[in-house]
Amino acid sequence: MTTLSTLQETAREILADGKGILAADESTGTITKRLEAVGVESTEENRRRFRDLLFTTKDVEQRLGGVILYDETVRQDALDGTGMVETLRRRGIVPGIKVDAGAKDLAGFPGEKVTEGLDGLRERFAEYAALGLRFAKWRSVISVSEALPTPTAIEVNAHAQARYAALAQEAGLVPIVEPESIMDGDHGIDRSAEVTEQVLAATVEHLRRQRVALEGVLVKTNMVVSGYAGADQAGPDEVADRTVEVLRRTIPAAVPGIVFLSGGQDDAQANANLDAIARRGPQPWTISFSYARALQGRPMAVWAGAEENVAAAQDAFATRLRLTGAANRGDWSSEAERAAS
Repeated sequence: MTTLSTLQETAREILADGKGILAADESTGTITKRLEAVGVESTEENRRRFRDLLFTTKDVEQRLGGVILYDETVRQDALDGTGMVETLRRRGIVPGIKVDAGAKDLAGFPGEKVTEGLDGLRERFAEYAALGLRFAKWRSVISVSEALPTPTAIEVNAHAQARYAALAQEAGLVPIVEPESIMDGDHGIDRSAEVTEQVLAATVEHLRRQRVALEGVLVKTNMVVSGYAGADQAGPDEVADRTVEVLRRTIPAAVPGIVFLSGGQDDAQANANLDAIARRGPQPWTISFSYARALQGRPMAVWAGAEENVAAAQDAFATRLRLTGAANRGDWSSEAERAAS
């Protein structure tokens, strides 16, 4: 039987020494769009080749403590015949798994979503634990506007997050709870902060109600930024101040770590904001990153499906990790970012 101390040890291992998490858990539909955008057919083999490229990059374990996988990848072998999960484990990287079934329309509430996937989750967790996975992720999607989200959308998604988290801990996996407030739209940073605070507060309340051990949970959330279509865009210092303020109001010190998603930000924006947050000094929780596109976008474009481009794509991935790791320490340089792009 897994103890709380085991969950805590896993959480600490993932975020040790300033390391972060690679979100390589895109659904088949999502990665298909990204591959096709760089001229690559989205076959199972091409998806395997790209993820192998990432996982076998030299020294990747120096900046990655965990990788979130998709179910397809868990069952694949790397190009050398070693299982993908074992490939990560041999490098000292903790393997995790996305378990939700995606955000679907919330009946009766136009424009809002609820994440599905609880049915059969206990059995899936038992299988994933047997396959060597040690943490999991569940993402909920919260629309932001002057009218949204409704209290109902916040409530149903917080409830689902907590049910998932309780089942993950029961199976011995650390749950990453990811309630993402989507920053599309022209709203200002005040509205972003208001909604993010409401969403995180509700999520924590439901975790408590459903007896989830906060000491064995990681939180993945959005930074508090201006709506991407807004005319008035907050700079990194304001983003950092508002983000830390919201987190201190909502996330108990018992939670061992908070990791940020990059969302709709470009690579430089995501790292500039992460750097500013890191420079706000020590927090009650470990702060780090869990990026997808901000780490993978450039390597995918360089690779473009060609074997002769693998080494260059791995160099691009190593550069993205180096810059993001520097941002996570508060040592990021905009000049270095521009030189790498």
